[in-house]
Amino acid sequence: MDDKQVEELILQSLEQEIEGERIYDTALECAVNGDLRDKWSKYLDETKMHTAVLMQICEALFIDPEKETTGRAVVRHVGTALEEAMKLARSSGDARAAELVASECVVLAETKDHLDWELLGKCAQHMNGRAGKALHSAYVRIEDQEDAHLYQTKGFCRELWIKSLGMNPVLPPPEEREKVKTAAAAAEAENEADKERE
Repeated sequence: MDDKQVEELILQSLEQEIEGERIYDTALECAVNGDLRDKWSKYLDETKMHTAVLMQICEALFIDPEKETTGRAVVRHVGTALEEAMKLARSSGDARAAELVASECVVLAETKDHLDWELLGKCAQHMNGRAGKALHSAYVRIEDQEDAHLYQTKGFCRELWIKSLGMNPVLPPPEEREKVKTAAAAAEAENEADKERE
């Protein structure tokens, strides 16, 4: 493996979690739906834990967690843009529209987060010693949470859009009720929501 790229992935993952904390703080200011607010509060707490775990991984792999890279700056830039998008939507005075924008922003952020952890898991499979054990342990601990963050928020986002279009939403969405953590289960949950709407 390319040690420099592994370091880059870890630093981008750390930055994504740091940005995720800010994104969830802002998203919570936009949340109207109580179930969604509760879910995002939980995800914010988990994201803070993910940041701490990645700091521990940096320590285990002798990576400076403050090291700046171009990729890390890009992650920060995207996170700031998502936060600004939510603030702009909230400033419109339309709380439901702001909530919808916030759900989209969380889905975008969690998509990058999910990819990062998937790649960290692949790295852990190819690393030996203390570093490999630390990364594998973190991956096993966090991957299911990242799956839930992505698929369950995506379900909320879809149903909020459906509501905004004047159709009957299924809230909370089946992804939330069934604690979906895989793409296959998310597809089944979406089909279930369509049947509930009939």
